[in-house]
Amino acid sequence: MKQFIILCSVFLLLSGCKTYPLLSDTEGGVFSRDYLIGPGDNIDIIVWRNPEISMAVPVRPDGKITTPLVEDLPASGKTSTQLARDIEETLSKYIQEPVVTVVVTQFVGPYSEQIRVIGEAAEPQALAYRENMTLMDVMIAVGGITDFAAGNRARIIRAVDGEQKQFGVRLNDLIRDGDITANVPMLQGDVLVIPESFF
Repeated sequence: MKQFIILCSVFLLLSGCKTYPLLSDTEGGVFSRDYLIGPGDNIDIIVWRNPEISMAVPVRPDGKITTPLVEDLPASGKTSTQLARDIEETLSKYIQEPVVTVVVTQFVGPYSEQIRVIGEAAEPQALAYRENMTLMDVMIAVGGITDFAAGNRARIIRAVDGEQKQFGVRLNDLIRDGDITANVPMLQGDVLVIPESFF
């Protein structure tokens, strides 16, 4: 009976230690998209020759904006250029040939574009993606890992060709040993999972 309990314990321990292929600079679909506006962003709307309707507005939690003459216009998930064209279309009912420029001044982005860090990070959180962001940048933003983290068993969940894939990353090697080869690019929508060490 004692041997059976030991075997079950070993099996459970090993089944929780699933490994994933390591992520490298060339794997996992390296790409970059235009910035998409999201709830919490602040935007400046400039209507040429119409300063009375040019203004700075926040994108509401429901992803919409409201300005004079433009009510409840969806903004989330659009580029600044797309939003400017939508505002021009709405304003064309009131102004002849409006010319609109949209400038994003505070960046949060839609949830689907943010990098989320969960598990044994010092400060788990969602981060706004920035161009050329790396694993090291993410670790700096979340304050590193806890003493209980199994850093070399961490993984990134990433959408590749419409399918979710998981890749292993070596956080202990990067943070504690200074192995820069463990630093990999992060992409929009990545989820970094940092598990807890068993002992």
